[in-house]
Amino acid sequence: MNSNHKPVAVVVGATSKWQSDGRNTQLAHGSTLDDSELPAGVRWGVGGAISQKFAKEGFLVVLTTRNAANAAALEEAIREQGGESIIVELDLASRDSISQAFARIRDQAGDPNVLVYNAGYLEGRDLPPEKELLEHIPFEIFETAQHIASSGPFLVAQEVLPAMRERGAGTILISNNSSSLRGKKRYTGQSLYYPRVLMRTLAQALTEEYSEHGVHIANVVIDGTIDSPGTRALPRAQQQPELLMNPAKIAEAFYYLHTQDKSCWTHELQLTPFATKPSF
Repeated sequence: MNSNHKPVAVVVGATSKWQSDGRNTQLAHGSTLDDSELPAGVRWGVGGAISQKFAKEGFLVVLTTRNAANAAALEEAIREQGGESIIVELDLASRDSISQAFARIRDQAGDPNVLVYNAGYLEGRDLPPEKELLEHIPFEIFETAQHIASSGPFLVAQEVLPAMRERGAGTILISNNSSSLRGKKRYTGQSLYYPRVLMRTLAQALTEEYSEHGVHIANVVIDGTIDSPGTRALPRAQQQPELLMNPAKIAEAFYYLHTQDKSCWTHELQLTPFATKPSF
């Protein structure tokens, strides 16, 4: 248990593939980028912004990532802001890794009050245009998508729901995108998002099962490109910066959901930049 008895927020996927040294950044730009001029609120995408927001609000934040080094700079930034966090390695493709990670979280921090599921994946972005159709996609890529968008949230929810139910309080927020709203073509340059709809369906099912036990579950549709070092350096973002979504403002929406009164919970929230039409 944490010595200060702070409430615990676990952010699964606290770092971004588009941070300065992220895999998408290196794929798109051929190297890492200098983020020293960027505000801390955008350096690690939405996962980093949510982590900083909950830390500022007095939570002990657990930063999960497949490699602890990915979150070291974020942990330092939270500490410089007067917050508290720990890093726990977690691989969503491994049931044992998930189990071991949450055992460590319960031992070092305590049972989570808030779980933010913000996991994403790179696989599929580096396929060439002629491999865009489903018939060309390797099954291994689809397996990765299933781990992140289906079995991952299922297993993570199983780790935190019993204690939340017994306590009669808790929040689970799923970070999603417009591909959770309807099936659509996989465009070259995007990850394989077909299973994203399963995350939305899981949120709906858990809402029906656990609301009566005091657990608030919500699916958050982030309908646009999140500002980060790698995305703001893209030509499209350079030409139309108004298309980028401020991750610090997204984080405020997540915290708002957690603080809602039980008499009027939101179970799905869609966030869209003003310059584009919302996806439906």
